[in-house]
Amino acid sequence: MSDVHSEELLAQVAALPALPGVYRYFDAQDALLYVGKALNLKRRVSSYFQKNHGGTRIGHMVSKIVRMETTVVRSEAEALLLENNLIKTLNPKFNILFRDDKSYPYLKITGTPGAHTRGDAPGQAFPRMAYYRGAVDKKHRYFGPYPSAWAVKETIQLLQKVFRLRTCEDTVFANRTRPCLLYQIKRCTGPCVDLISPEAYAADVQHAEALLRGETQELLQALEARMMAHSDKLEFEQAAEVRNQIQALSRVLHQQSIETVDDKDVDILAVRVQGGRACVNLAMVRGGRHLGDRPYFPVHVEDAAAVFEEEGGDGADETVATPSRPVRPVEALVLEAFIAQHYIGVPVPPLLVTSVPVDKALLDALTEQSGLRVNAIHQPREQRRAWLDMAQKNADLQLARLLAEEGSQQARTRALAEALDLPPEDLDQLTIECFDISHTAGESTQASCVVFHHHKMQSSEYRRYKIEGITGGDDYAAMRQVLTRRYSKVVEAQREEGGIDYAQSPEAQAAARPKGQARLPDLVLIDGGKGQVGVAREVFIALGLDLTRIVGVEKGEGRKVGLEELVFADGREKVYLGKDSAALMLVAQIRDEAHRFAITGMRAARAKVRVGGGQLEEIAGVGPKKRARLLQRFGGVRGVASASVEDLATVDGISHELAEEIYKALR
Repeated sequence: MSDVHSEELLAQVAALPALPGVYRYFDAQDALLYVGKALNLKRRVSSYFQKNHGGTRIGHMVSKIVRMETTVVRSEAEALLLENNLIKTLNPKFNILFRDDKSYPYLKITGTPGAHTRGDAPGQAFPRMAYYRGAVDKKHRYFGPYPSAWAVKETIQLLQKVFRLRTCEDTVFANRTRPCLLYQIKRCTGPCVDLISPEAYAADVQHAEALLRGETQELLQALEARMMAHSDKLEFEQAAEVRNQIQALSRVLHQQSIETVDDKDVDILAVRVQGGRACVNLAMVRGGRHLGDRPYFPVHVEDAAAVFEEEGGDGADETVATPSRPVRPVEALVLEAFIAQHYIGVPVPPLLVTSVPVDKALLDALTEQSGLRVNAIHQPREQRRAWLDMAQKNADLQLARLLAEEGSQQARTRALAEALDLPPEDLDQLTIECFDISHTAGESTQASCVVFHHHKMQSSEYRRYKIEGITGGDDYAAMRQVLTRRYSKVVEAQREEGGIDYAQSPEAQAAARPKGQARLPDLVLIDGGKGQVGVAREVFIALGLDLTRIVGVEKGEGRKVGLEELVFADGREKVYLGKDSAALMLVAQIRDEAHRFAITGMRAARAKVRVGGGQLEEIAGVGPKKRARLLQRFGGVRGVASASVEDLATVDGISHELAEEIYKALR
């Protein structure tokens, strides 16, 4: 392989130290190909360039390497953590990557214990429970993370039933003159109107936190002692209240099967690999309660697994499998990639129950990172076995669902390509953009553009266009404006860079286009019939684009769903695909998504115009958080506008000077 690499690169490889570290390979376009770790950088990296890998995937990758970067670290644990930080951040093509789709929710208990003794605000003296997602701070106590919002809300309901802690906002709490409905249905003790003392409420908060930590037996014993103390003092009403708490808590523990579980915080991880795709199902146990699970689907599994198998080792030093160190299964690679990447930003519990064995070096790295001893077991018994079996079954179901959905979407893409006589090769790259116009009686006209490729909608590439300078309700003028704005800049940039003739067929254009250059979509779907397609035709002729790209979706007889016809700009006859056609299902899916995206944008713009929602955004010093607090306190922009400077200054984060600025700006 050395004859395809530069002398500079080979000299860099030869000069590497025999130390632990992380290496990164880049191609001619400076795109990151692969991130790896090594106990011995020199030996590990040299193995890539000393062997002839042939036409394998690792050979394909090595042939593309033109540049390399390395980082020396102190230990294997540091190398592993740095490797997965880089994978997560840089998205290399030949590494297994888990993308974070969202942050985890927490249950937050506000305030500080004992605040009532310092004369703090009433809301601080009586902490509240709340659903929370975001960065944590030391002012409050956080419990979790939870796998879903539902798990947090279910836990809040549980604590309301047993300990009757408040959930209302501080502004509501401070202005109550009589207890709310939650007090009437015995879900709150009414601290807002002093129906419980700060000391008794603080005791309930402590007990709720003990339950969240899984200290169930200690909690029951403390409640029993409290009940007996009230009874000894002949305080029978208070003793009855505590007795009711014990009964409610016992019912909850029985329903959740908590009383038989010794584990407090455990993550259960099950992996399933099939058809080139993988699923890791993560189930969480916190405080002895099973909170539910959440599936993760990594990308690059096939490429990464093939490279690993062809390496024949663990990516550290050895390159040949031996009986004492066999090549590890793909499931183990996927699971270890998930553990290494997932726990970079999420607290790791002391115990992981896994469906396959986990490398000890990975557990040591997690221990070093968290400061907490992390253990893993893959052959559990009793309750842990039940948890793992449930997680494994869910992983199987989730992966089967994903494969079915992807197979269905690929079949739809193929059916549409056949119906429109498009080239059947490389359907993954088939790109469709769909446009829709939306307004209400000519007000707040907006156009939407949604994008489809790789057999699914690509929401990160959606665009909205504010249509201006046209007669209200003129959909043709709106369509002309959005198509011109969308494609004129693309055409101009591509003509300057590549000299591509857009009157050619898409295949000829693809052959002439430099790699990595922006491309026009293979299809432009227009939500409309002959008139809208005629407008698109005029725009494409003016820009010198291929008319075969334009397809209109015309309503059928009686505007019934399933009777739509496709209208073409290049003179072809209309096509009726049939109401059960997979191609029509895809067209309808994309068209409906464009309509949904346009409607939501139009409604937001209309609301902004009618209630002045944008006025607060224009005031210097009022960011999203302060704006949200103002709107919540005063019930909307009109309420903020009618508030006095003194009222505005009572909102958290609003100084007297800023309150004056807001007061002036809204008048």
